[in-house]
This record gives sequence, C-alpha cells and structure tokens, in this order.
Amino acid sequence: MQGIKNIIFDLGGVLLNINYQLTNKAFTDLGVKNFTELYSQFHANALFENLETGRVSDEDFVAQLRPHIPGHVTDQQVLDAWNAMLLDFPLARLQLLQQLRLHYNLYLLSNTNAIHLREVNKILEQSRGIPSLAAFFDKSYYSHLIGFRKPEKEAYQVILDENNLRPEETLFIDDTLPNVDAASHLGIQVIHLQAPKTVLDIFRK
Repeated sequence: MQGIKNIIFDLGGVLLNINYQLTNKAFTDLGVKNFTELYSQFHANALFENLETGRVSDEDFVAQLRPHIPGHVTDQQVLDAWNAMLLDFPLARLQLLQQLRLHYNLYLLSNTNAIHLREVNKILEQSRGIPSLAAFFDKSYYSHLIGFRKPEKEAYQVILDENNLRPEETLFIDDTLPNVDAASHLGIQVIHLQAPKTVLDIFRK
C-alpha cells in the first residue's frame, strides 16, 4: 500500500456477496427456458449491456424479456428474479471501509443497473440501517449513470479525471480479471480478488 492515496472498489463479489446462479434459478422457476443463454456473468447480450449503461429503462428491460417469460408472470416477479443474485453485506467489510476512509480516498466503481442499485441500497438499509452506499465513499460511480462499464477504459478514466487522481497513487480492487487488466493498462495499481480470499484478506496485517 506504499504510495497509495486512493482506493477504487468493485461492488459485487468484493463488498456485496452475490450468486448469479440464484437469478438463473429464479428465472427458470418462473418458466424461462433459456435464461443462461440470455445472461451470464461473462457473456451479456445487448439488452443487459444496455441496461448496465443506462440505454434501456427498467420498463423496457422487462418488456424486452417478456417474449421469453410465461404470460402469467408479473413485472414484480421478473424484478425479484433479476435481484435474486444480490445477497448481503458482511458487517466486517463495511467496518473495513469505515477504517480505510480515515486514511484513503475511497471510490466505488460498479457495473450495475437502476434495478439492482435500488435493491442493494434496500438490503443495506434493512440489514444495517444505512440508507445508501454513499455513506462509505467519497464518490460512487455506477455504469448505468456514467454510461460506461468496466472494462471500458472510460469507466476508470472518469474517476481519475473528475477527482484529479494519479493512477500510480490509486489502487483498484475487482474480482473479474478483464476489469483488473483494463485498469492496469491505465497505470492504476490493481488487485485481482479471487475466491476464497475476501477483501478483508487484502488488508490483514
């Protein structure tokens, strides 16, 4: 951590526990035959990419999924299935952020969408009494709001530029290798977090 002044965190798989298979199962349980073809962690079709970059509204997202979903399924059931992958925030990870913020500038960079962000903040408020992730960061950057998603270089560059950060003084932590590689090419210091390690292991003395 020598020379590091800024830390950029990924959200899912780093701070928030997620399980993509739960969303696959939820859609399968609703009668969707080929959800794994429509969406997977590493191969998103244009609909999911557009949702994550703010080019598709929540309503249009559900409408475009409709041809693949049985008619009796409600919009809320679709949203609940989409959110099923989002699990919990371990308390120790939130405490770590609070401690790190005393010594570093903290930023969040997440490939996400408006539906998930609402649910993530709901999970945080219901489980920890904290209304928003904004409480832990100097600034949060979400792909659907900035119009870029990792590993597009613009997603990282907007954080560096807006906050006048020097790449060599900035650490980026993510659990997806292409995202880490892209940040590294910009001169950012990187850590590829791989299970079973957690973000707590990085900062253990």
